[in-house]
Amino acid sequence: MTGVKITGPLLSVKNLSVTFGDNVAVDHVSFDIHAGETVALVGESGSGKSVTALSTVKLLPDSAAVNGSVTYRGTEMIDADAKTLHKVRGNDISFIFQEPMTSLNPLHTLQKQIGESLALHQGLIGAKARVRIIDLLTKVGIHDPEERLSHYPHQFSGGQRQRIMIAMALANKPDLLIADEPTTAVDVTIQAQILDLLAQLQKTEGMGLLFITHDLAIVRKIADRVYVMQGGKIVESGETAAIFKSPSHPYTQKLLAAEPTGKPTPVPANATQILSTENLRVWFPIKRGVMRKTVGHIKAVNSANFDIREGETIGIVGESGSGKTTLALAVMRLLSSEGKISFIGRDLQGLKNRQLRPVRKDMQMVFQDPYGSLSPRLTVEQIVAEGLGVHGLKPGEDSRTMVADLLTEVGLNPDMMGRYPHEFSGGQRQRIAIARAMILHPRLVVLDEPTSALDMTVQVQIVDLLRNLQQKHRLAYLFISHDLKVVRALSHKVLVMKLGDIVEQGVGDQVFDNPQTDYTKTLMAAAFDLESVNG
Repeated sequence: MTGVKITGPLLSVKNLSVTFGDNVAVDHVSFDIHAGETVALVGESGSGKSVTALSTVKLLPDSAAVNGSVTYRGTEMIDADAKTLHKVRGNDISFIFQEPMTSLNPLHTLQKQIGESLALHQGLIGAKARVRIIDLLTKVGIHDPEERLSHYPHQFSGGQRQRIMIAMALANKPDLLIADEPTTAVDVTIQAQILDLLAQLQKTEGMGLLFITHDLAIVRKIADRVYVMQGGKIVESGETAAIFKSPSHPYTQKLLAAEPTGKPTPVPANATQILSTENLRVWFPIKRGVMRKTVGHIKAVNSANFDIREGETIGIVGESGSGKTTLALAVMRLLSSEGKISFIGRDLQGLKNRQLRPVRKDMQMVFQDPYGSLSPRLTVEQIVAEGLGVHGLKPGEDSRTMVADLLTEVGLNPDMMGRYPHEFSGGQRQRIAIARAMILHPRLVVLDEPTSALDMTVQVQIVDLLRNLQQKHRLAYLFISHDLKVVRALSHKVLVMKLGDIVEQGVGDQVFDNPQTDYTKTLMAAAFDLESVNG
């Protein structure tokens, strides 16, 4: 099929509609993609972008009713047989999905997972496959790829896992790549590299690209044409430059205007110090041989020194694998470390688990993926109130009132407390995660990429919520993010990390406006290149 030459579009979608029972997910959507061009589907969560993409090669569940036409190189996909679909999927049309951890097999090494695709579609095995895998990993920015081939998905950061997914998708040189939020969890420098890589592949291979995203900065950089989706419908479409210059639909105008703004409230000079570290180090031993002898170390964090005060936000930035999350986990004593950790005047390193329990109520964490961190078997009330029982504050009639009040504070209707996580949007789930952290009235909250997977308009809402909660409760935040717009809007001070080292730190505006190290300058340049498209 790949060798068939036609003059029409590579992929043609005509009047595509998808329903799940009475719910209309996609409503008469039409667009074409030609070889060598990039088409962007833009819209917020629930707009129908991903369902549209999955429809192209019949990856929707049996409960979906699909009408209309989807043709790839002139062959109809809607009613295609299994043989045709097997040839097209992963070979002619390849996907990069939004959440890499659910797409990677936790039981298989990196080499085996990429190798399976190469063996299946190209018959490439052994030494030749290994060379190809290392080349792919190098292209997508995995450090020391030969050393990492035997590692498993859980041994990589979120951004690194996304790079692995991109490498897998590109392994078989597809004619059409469908990328569903492929840079959501990737830092700005790697984001720029990936976008450049995709552009180069299009130029050399004539590959078509369907790019699904909520990030309009990326769209303007990479897309030839844009289709804006809302409520399952395409509400506006056209050449990228024209859409950005003069958007006609109110929804498109709203998306373009969504960007975190403002500055954090100044911290009083006499604010209480909440946390300080001295020469904090996290090294993971590398063990080999029958006797599991330590032959080296992965130096995740080296000699970290910083402090944070009541009502202050420290932003931690750096590329994936730089040690941002490891540093935060070490501070919370969720990872073993060396060096001093002082929390409200108490040295945490000398405490055993039993002694740490009363301290933990004062230091809470909001994770990157709210869906993965919320139990699907518990209601919202049970999730938010869980900490009350864990820390000896018995949930009774008062707990329900406390949960209701807190849900109201984070912008959710208390009537929703009997629902389960899957019944909420991504932004709502993140609000639930914030409420769970706040129920114990902590002094320090670690926020690990809390906005990275959210729509731009929802990001703005979460930033405003975090700022308001900080002012009201004098919270100290340790805020980890690769999104420098969000970091600037929230952070009083910024730490810049590279390969385990804090290479620069200082007041937020100084770091952003006058970076001192070459690495920080590279980060800012990459971010500015992407951000400047919005004005």
